[in-house]
Amino acid sequence: MKKSHLLTLFLLLCTIYTQAQNKKPKHIILIGVDGLGAYSIPGSKLRAINKQLSSDTSTNFVDEKYHTKAKVPTLEKLMKDGAYSLTTRSVLPSSSAVNWASMTMGAGPEIHGYTEWGSKKPELPSRTLDRYGMFPSIFSLLKDQKPDAEIGVVYEWDGIGYLFPKKAVSLDANCEGDSATALTASNYIINKKPNLLFIHLHDVDHIGHSIGHGTPEYYKSVSQTDAYIGQIVQAVQKAGIADETLIIVSADHGGINKGHGGKTMQEMNIPWIAYGKSIKKKGEITESMMTYDTAATIAWLLNLKTPQAWIGRPVKQIFE
Repeated sequence: MKKSHLLTLFLLLCTIYTQAQNKKPKHIILIGVDGLGAYSIPGSKLRAINKQLSSDTSTNFVDEKYHTKAKVPTLEKLMKDGAYSLTTRSVLPSSSAVNWASMTMGAGPEIHGYTEWGSKKPELPSRTLDRYGMFPSIFSLLKDQKPDAEIGVVYEWDGIGYLFPKKAVSLDANCEGDSATALTASNYIINKKPNLLFIHLHDVDHIGHSIGHGTPEYYKSVSQTDAYIGQIVQAVQKAGIADETLIIVSADHGGINKGHGGKTMQEMNIPWIAYGKSIKKKGEITESMMTYDTAATIAWLLNLKTPQAWIGRPVKQIFE
């Protein structure tokens, strides 16, 4: 082959590669809904879930007559126009700090070391540390590799504040209530157009603990949270970055009766919904997914190098 042909081929490959990179989102909004069991999302094949749970309980855990009353138009739109899994699993134990850490740190508790519901520091030695003295998270990776990136964390539960390096983020906002959380996050999106924003909503988990999972009050809370997510989606549109943004909605765990932390599927099955122009393969994701795949996916989309200790796998198939 002549040198001129080789040069042409090389330039063509470079163009294709550049175009592929340019199609990746520049902004990622990760919305975490505390206690949002996948069973609560319409389309979760409720009867199949109840059949699966029949060995664990004498009666159906989820009352089907209440399930249809969870009105979630925003989530349904994100699922319809994006890609989703309602069989993504949490790590064990199916508790909050353990799983929020796993979601943003790309590994499980055996590796990052956060092992309890309210871990404020690793109970096990983290397998490796970043320059902030913590197990590497998506926040520290982005800050180290792209120092000018705008990074925010807006959260209701103060336990989130122990799970990320505060010096790595541009905004650290611990809000009082989900209404304030959604408003703060929306204003931040409009004013700063962050490259990465993690939003934590807590009301669903509160109702799960105080009144119970699978109750009318629980589904009402899910519906209200759907409205907050809709507010955040509108903020992305108002900021003028919708075409360059990927929104991911997921959860740390589900629940049973008034608790969580165990090994039942209603505690471990969580939703994972991705929405944005970069989604190519829409609809249900049938491949096995774990919560720590979220961090790996974000890192891949932002072209970040990940540490060897991470075990999460990017969900590439929906973008290709």
